[in-house]
Amino acid sequence: MAAPADAPTLSHPGLREEPGSLSPWALIRRRFVSHRLAVVSLYLLAVLYVMALGAEFFAPYPRQWRDLAHAYCPPQLPRFSLAHGLHVRAMISQRDPLTLRKTYHEDATRVVRLGFFVPGAPYRWLGLIPTARHFFGVQEADRRWPDGTTPTFFFLGADKYGQDILSRIIHGSRVSLSVGLAAIAVTFVLGVAIGGISGYVGGATDNVIQRVIEIVNAFPQIPLWLAFGAVLPIEWSPLSTYFAITLVLSLLAWTNLARVVRGKILALREEDYATAARLLGASHARILFRHLLPGFTSHIIVVLTLSVPTMILGETSLSFLGLGLRPPVVSWGVMLQDCLSLQTVADHPWLLMPVVFIVLTVLSFNFLGDGLRDAADPYSAK
Repeated sequence: MAAPADAPTLSHPGLREEPGSLSPWALIRRRFVSHRLAVVSLYLLAVLYVMALGAEFFAPYPRQWRDLAHAYCPPQLPRFSLAHGLHVRAMISQRDPLTLRKTYHEDATRVVRLGFFVPGAPYRWLGLIPTARHFFGVQEADRRWPDGTTPTFFFLGADKYGQDILSRIIHGSRVSLSVGLAAIAVTFVLGVAIGGISGYVGGATDNVIQRVIEIVNAFPQIPLWLAFGAVLPIEWSPLSTYFAITLVLSLLAWTNLARVVRGKILALREEDYATAARLLGASHARILFRHLLPGFTSHIIVVLTLSVPTMILGETSLSFLGLGLRPPVVSWGVMLQDCLSLQTVADHPWLLMPVVFIVLTVLSFNFLGDGLRDAADPYSAK
């Protein structure tokens, strides 16, 4: 008997797909979207990484730009008026003749007009494309005062050398954020390979690998980071130090992933499809990496996502203590070296602005990892 003409079909636009008809990845995506904090965190991380990728474009000033006349200049919040549009007022410094303390006040007679997509210092975007456009900065018409001085603005204040903190945070994000991703790549290779072999082979091999993991986990992380950082030669180039820090962080973070992979392999190696592949003559490497590992890819992604904040905090800690990256490299940890003095922080609290970006990044990765962890088991009940 023919179906009624108005009966819904699978292609009917108003028919919603039932969870049982969706693929596992579609179910993961559906449950992840329902996690609001995870989605917001994903967008925020996307913004941060786009900002890091185009740091020269988004930063108002070049990485090593400085204006010693405006050392420790406080933040200047932009304001808007019909006469001047988006602008800030120039900051004038004064020094107390008795205490020699430097203070700033606004000069109402001098207005610095701001704009978007303004010309500025020339640079090569990604080292390839020459340009001089910046996302935000001083308008071209206000590039120089009548007396020959150059107007400046510091959205988040300036440090002891008169360097714009916002520009350095943006430039530093490229190093701090990429350290986490580079270290995760090494952690993925070590964790999957060692954990997979441990779970698949078993026996004495499994025991030896697990004892090694326990020994690595028994070391306190911060003293171990300090020990590794102390042995790095001072004469190494910034690039060599960067890769050394990445390797150090990776060698300490692969154990958690290895444990997760081992547990999953132990549960899956006796499944029917693994036994069938073994009987058909498939090699051990093919069974492990082609048949077993893809079965819990989502769990691996979750573990890696939750490990990125540890990498970022590790680099920040080493650089803050002077044992990791060093100037002229700009990273969030290097910037926090200016906060070693409590009196300096009390007088100039805007020097702690990199902490805000570190906290936002770590929280975003944690929320993203929580969302992925909840969505990784799409068949569980809510």
